[in-house]
Amino acid sequence: MDLNQPLATMGSRAPRSTDTVYARLKQYILDNRYPPGAQILESEVATELDASRTPVREAFVRLQQEGLLEIVPRHGVRISALSPDDMREIYEVLMSLEPTAVELLAARRPDRAELESLIASCDAMEAALAGEPDLQAWAAADEAFHLNLARLCGNKRLAAMIMQVWDQAHRARMFTLSLRPLPVRSTEEHRAVVEAILAGDVERARSIYHAHRKRGGNELTTIIERHGIQRL
Repeated sequence: MDLNQPLATMGSRAPRSTDTVYARLKQYILDNRYPPGAQILESEVATELDASRTPVREAFVRLQQEGLLEIVPRHGVRISALSPDDMREIYEVLMSLEPTAVELLAARRPDRAELESLIASCDAMEAALAGEPDLQAWAAADEAFHLNLARLCGNKRLAAMIMQVWDQAHRARMFTLSLRPLPVRSTEEHRAVVEAILAGDVERARSIYHAHRKRGGNELTTIIERHGIQRL
């Protein structure tokens, strides 16, 4: 035995932290690896992630607070599902929070360098729709735009609230991606918001974004209802 070898590498792997288990579980839920309505046991997750049960239990508590699962005493957890009414509520919240983030950002009069992540997302969305549309690439760029906008607003609590609600809607957005019209208009609205922010036009930036979010929410819930989808 090499006595100089770090203890964590001797004979066993380093224990997984709560943060690591939480991040992996959250990604599994958002990617529908753990689908809505699925019931999973703490012991099963611990085995799958090669983790002890304590960080799994702690991760469950965090994910329940974010609305992604429900802890069922003595029966593990149930992955949360979304109904059309749930989606309507989520978009009502986003229509309240995100325009405020846009307003805070525009009021700071950021330059083009500060908005590089938003501009890059707009470029990526436009590229994804050029030629043969790549909806997965478009969705990734769209998500990056919204999350970076929240981070840039300068209010950490507001950003955290937006990202929590955004995560809850992720599965529904991905599920309906191929059912929606090609998102040309949405892409144009993203670019218009950035240009209004660069121009320092706070009211226009907020107005465009509010209308964008309202139209997107109506479009999504209409698709869900039209296809008779009761739970996502």
